[in-house]
Amino acid sequence: MKRNIILITAMAISALLFTSCGNNSGKKAENSASVQRAAAEMTVDELLTKAESLADKQVEFQGVCTHTCQHGATKMFLMGSDDTKTIRVEACKLGSFDTKCVNSMVKVTGILKEQRIDEAYLQNWEAALKAANTQTHGNSEAGCDSEKLARGETADTPEGRIADFRTKIAQRKAATGKDYLSFYYVDAISYEIR
Repeated sequence: MKRNIILITAMAISALLFTSCGNNSGKKAENSASVQRAAAEMTVDELLTKAESLADKQVEFQGVCTHTCQHGATKMFLMGSDDTKTIRVEACKLGSFDTKCVNSMVKVTGILKEQRIDEAYLQNWEAALKAANTQTHGNSEAGCDSEKLARGETADTPEGRIADFRTKIAQRKAATGKDYLSFYYVDAISYEIR
């Protein structure tokens, strides 16, 4: 209790000093510290909302790990407020993630990347399917369920996924003029299980 009174008194004196001197630099420093704290405490939801403006920048965020890739835990998926707000995190130079991440809150620092799905991407995918040299990821030919969830996919076959992407690209082009879909993921620099 005594500590709280001292802290409140110190904050009040600091506020009076900044306002009585008419010094705006205190407000700027305070706002800067607030922005830094917000970035350090970013959630998956916030990251996805701001993703377009944060692409190719270092980000720090946290979420609940719902899955690590079964092929060496080189990928993990962090969920925000619900399972429609999920982002993939790649281990990259870290090699792999600890499987203890699953069902834990994980804080990640990394570079946010954008993957664009456009017609050329889909045609290359179709060519690879015809040549039967596609690399599988997940438990079925339809791919990893966590990856599909992160992208909002529902199809059960590669051909169905391609058709769904084409439909979504056409809808986005009609709405925004952009003829591609953007999916975001993070190349991890570090992570911490909380």
